[in-house]
Amino acid sequence: MPDTETRTDLQRLIDWLKTYTGYDILGNFRVDYTDQIPSNGAVFPQGLQEVERTETILGDVTLTNQYNFGLYFTFEKSAEDDVAAKINADWLMGFQRWVQEQNARRLVPNFGNTQTPARASAQNGQLFSVDGCGTAIYMVTLSVTFEQFYPDEFK
Repeated sequence: MPDTETRTDLQRLIDWLKTYTGYDILGNFRVDYTDQIPSNGAVFPQGLQEVERTETILGDVTLTNQYNFGLYFTFEKSAEDDVAAKINADWLMGFQRWVQEQNARRLVPNFGNTQTPARASAQNGQLFSVDGCGTAIYMVTLSVTFEQFYPDEFK
């Protein structure tokens, strides 16, 4: 069912991400900015992509759209700290599994205006960078696909 509240799509996404049980380790979650302070996250919106367009003979149009996001997480990790590396990698993989489960259970927020459930995927989780101060940034690509219906206005 479409979310008819007045929250923006970005806020709805962030609110959904906050329901991840591992989210509690993130002190801050920002938009378009992350720093080297451990236990922080950030979302970098990468825009909207039209994936598919269908049109009925009556002129109604249904678009399959996809939002793409880069999610960045800053955690503690020294250059050769295998223990922290494993903890961080486990968290990242757990997050990706959570997105997969949310998708399977149809709990992904719907950004469209149809009854078709939105679909999400979190992929390419990886170590993005390590600094000499004991922190590392991990990155995941998050995609959310949804439908938007536009009736023919000239009927």
